[in-house]
Amino acid sequence: LTTLLISPKQASSPRSLLHHCHEVGSLLRVCVHMASSVPTFELNSGARIPAIGFGTFSFSLMSENPIHQLEQFKTAVIDAITLGYRHFDTAPIYGTEASLGEALAEAFRNELVTRQEIFVTSKLWCSDHEPVDAARSLSDTLRDLRLDYVDLFLIHWPVKLKKCEPKFHIVIEEDEFLPLDLKSTWSAMEKAFEEGYTKSIGVSNFSTKKLGEILSYAKIRPAVNQVEFHPGWQQKQLRDFCNKEHIHITGWSPLGAPWMVWRSESIIDNPVIKYIAKTHCRAPAQVLLRWAVELGVSVVPKSFNKDRMKQNLEIFDWQLSEDEHEEMRKIKQEKIMKGEWACNESSSPYRTLEDLWDGEI
Repeated sequence: LTTLLISPKQASSPRSLLHHCHEVGSLLRVCVHMASSVPTFELNSGARIPAIGFGTFSFSLMSENPIHQLEQFKTAVIDAITLGYRHFDTAPIYGTEASLGEALAEAFRNELVTRQEIFVTSKLWCSDHEPVDAARSLSDTLRDLRLDYVDLFLIHWPVKLKKCEPKFHIVIEEDEFLPLDLKSTWSAMEKAFEEGYTKSIGVSNFSTKKLGEILSYAKIRPAVNQVEFHPGWQQKQLRDFCNKEHIHITGWSPLGAPWMVWRSESIIDNPVIKYIAKTHCRAPAQVLLRWAVELGVSVVPKSFNKDRMKQNLEIFDWQLSEDEHEEMRKIKQEKIMKGEWACNESSSPYRTLEDLWDGEI
């Protein structure tokens, strides 16, 4: 196990992993596990999160007859482990926890990897914000994953809904919303941590203001904020705040989600990205992932294609120049998955998107 402490001012050879992070005043602790060759970032909990993970949400898995897709998914998980992936990101609403658990159990049984080498993230859905429901939800998650603990447990959204089975909705009805009480929900997250059911706790889709609210009463600080992150939505204000508060950012949809229901091809097909990719003889997806990791952001791209999975890992033996970073900073900013479903004028705490994101949109 090799540990490197790297600052933006340091210059190193082209073979050094993550030789700079392009963030003024920030430091990255990069720990390279030689078994998978994927660098990791140290969290404020002391845990280490791999720089690149395996996203498990797929809209196809939400179909009425997903058995074939789930079998393909389990095969993809085994392939991912073989290739070197160690972080698996899931959630009850994704419908993949049980299949992921089966695949991991098979990998452990066949000694492809040990539990200690795997980092599993799951999340608390909006209908389980009550403390008693949060405890039950995490228990169900652990049962489905066939694990004694998860490595990271996140509040999925700062939204509270009536009790229901976690299920992907295109539309949330107005009568499903309940008043938000983040303090009691965060207390339940802290309890899960204290009881050993998760090694780290955090949030997802939280603005700077909402993170500040959590910090005002947290006994245990959030370790991670998982948010949409790509060159088209760089979240500079949020990143600066999280760097200051030692909260790590994980980026979902780092490729712009070109294959998802909320997809946009404007990121992966951006002329700047394509030009940089051509310069390095790399794929645009590799440029997007390398860019995020150089900024100190871990990423969870979703691909069940073995060739693309392998390609996504091949980002650690080259680097982007400062000029290339500067060109990427100029890319037009527009959030893709805005969260309109969480807003209404009668029952939601958020009347508008401006309310949901506290002006950070």
